[in-house]
Amino acid sequence: MKSKSSPGKICSRSSFWKTAARTLLALVAGFAVLGQARAAGNLVLWDTGSRPADVSKRTEWKPVPRDLFALEAEPLKAASDPGYYGLEYSFKGDAVVENRKLTAVFSSATGRVIFFSKTGAEGDAGSKVFEFAPLATKAQAAKISRCEIVHHAGEEVVMEASFSAEGSAEVSAVFAFGNNEIVEIKPSAKMKGVALLGQIAYGVAPAFVGDDLILSRAEFPSADSLSVPADNVFVGLLAGRRDELVMTWPAGKQQMRLHGAAGSFDALEFDNDGQSFYLAVLSAPGIWHREELKSAFLEKDVELPWKRPFPARWKTQLSEGEGRTTYAFREAKGTVWRGGAGSYLYPAWFDGEKAMFTLGKKVPPRGEAVVYFLEGRDTPPDVLTPVDVMKATLGRPACDAILDVAGRRLRTHHRRGGETVHRCCTCGCTEVIQAIFEAAEEVVKRDHVKEALTDMNYFVEQHLARIGEYRRFADGMIAFLKSKQTSAPELKGFAENLEQIVQQIPQGYDVQKENMKSLEHAAELTRQTMALTGSNDPKNLAAFKDLLKAWRAMGGAQDSMIAQGHLLTRSLFQEAGVASVTEPKAMPLALEIRARCKQILRHPDGYEIWANY
Repeated sequence: MKSKSSPGKICSRSSFWKTAARTLLALVAGFAVLGQARAAGNLVLWDTGSRPADVSKRTEWKPVPRDLFALEAEPLKAASDPGYYGLEYSFKGDAVVENRKLTAVFSSATGRVIFFSKTGAEGDAGSKVFEFAPLATKAQAAKISRCEIVHHAGEEVVMEASFSAEGSAEVSAVFAFGNNEIVEIKPSAKMKGVALLGQIAYGVAPAFVGDDLILSRAEFPSADSLSVPADNVFVGLLAGRRDELVMTWPAGKQQMRLHGAAGSFDALEFDNDGQSFYLAVLSAPGIWHREELKSAFLEKDVELPWKRPFPARWKTQLSEGEGRTTYAFREAKGTVWRGGAGSYLYPAWFDGEKAMFTLGKKVPPRGEAVVYFLEGRDTPPDVLTPVDVMKATLGRPACDAILDVAGRRLRTHHRRGGETVHRCCTCGCTEVIQAIFEAAEEVVKRDHVKEALTDMNYFVEQHLARIGEYRRFADGMIAFLKSKQTSAPELKGFAENLEQIVQQIPQGYDVQKENMKSLEHAAELTRQTMALTGSNDPKNLAAFKDLLKAWRAMGGAQDSMIAQGHLLTRSLFQEAGVASVTEPKAMPLALEIRARCKQILRHPDGYEIWANY
């Protein structure tokens, strides 16, 4: 017999389960919040409970739950009641966003967002690296008047902060955080510019075809402000040598300036052109290094007092002639050969984990060397590089244009690919042919001689074509600079100084023209060489050695001209950048000059520089 329950008992049991469910939901939500706050690597939004925020008392901060219904007495009821929808969180203290790489404090009292980098143990808020402020309030007493949660999910926290200062209109910006170092900042339409306040020892405008422009305060002691000719990416090497700031932005009319007192820059100003930009602080002890190059380094292997914190493509710039050349550290000591410079010991290399310099007369110890990285090379997957930041923020098409992987690849001189003479140059091909004559096999190996000569003629054709490219570049650049001297008289001195650099390319060509010869001369040497293969004659070897001298003299002159064109174009590229930093009006002209230089420096000849320099 089934017992019957009264309606009252049924109602009571239903209330019990509803209450239990609500309690369980609240407990689950509470544990989820607690777990979120404690889980290593998770993204957490904190309410400090006080203003100003005290980073040293972070144990007293309260995590803000992703689901605000968890804060209600009856979460399940609130979640089912439209009257609660659209509920906004009200911060009792300052807002803080934290992940395993950074901490960002929205400081209402100072009107700034303060960023800390984290490389220490879990629970450490990190060390302050820079502060964000609207440019309009940079030098004023300001405050964050409102701080609102736009989006709060497991993989992303988006905050909108409103900044105000006496005498200035309120402006706002949206900050988007993820689980890594990258922060997206989207200023409102009224926020025309922003300032990043921190100690930047060196500013780097990367150039993936050409040499990076490295700016230091010491180079411009009397300048109040330096404009930066950067192409959508900037890297600041921060004081302390444990952090570097990476900043990227999409195409537009953005402008960047560095300010600072003696020793380092203390502010970066950025006119954002109404678009988002991205920041990331990459941190590790020794993430960059500065080395004074002493005269005692000459002709010695010198171990640097620096250890790379992780594998990457570490590089530096060293003196070569009148300019600076980029050298990526190689994994072993060895020599290198370049047109004009000839053979010398490669100056930057690793001996195991020891970083070494070997400086000589061709690459002397002069000034200082800054060691840093932009790209990975066997880099651990959990370490972001500046190039990784670029790819994550700008997208592949924009990054492909900046990185220009194809443009960093060497052009080939090998007519037949792997079947050709492997050392395919006038020296290499004549060595192969000489060995045949020395063995008195010029008749039986006539076809081998013919193929080697054809390879050598192809090499000469490529050399002369590259020299022609530099000549046309120089002629066009000279005409362009002369036109600017007329159309923009205020830039006359700027353009004239750069023109003097370019003029050296046609001047060098005129000097070497007779020695470089022509394709017709190469064809005549080919005819004379093949004539020696018609019969065995003891005099053939001596006759070929005379032709060998003519081949190599022609090739050597062409090598020198190509190297000179390359070095002068790189010098023009660098000088246009350096000269423009103190002449803001010249910046558009400098950017055009640098763009033209990069175009001709693409896909270099192996006698100009090594690949991926």
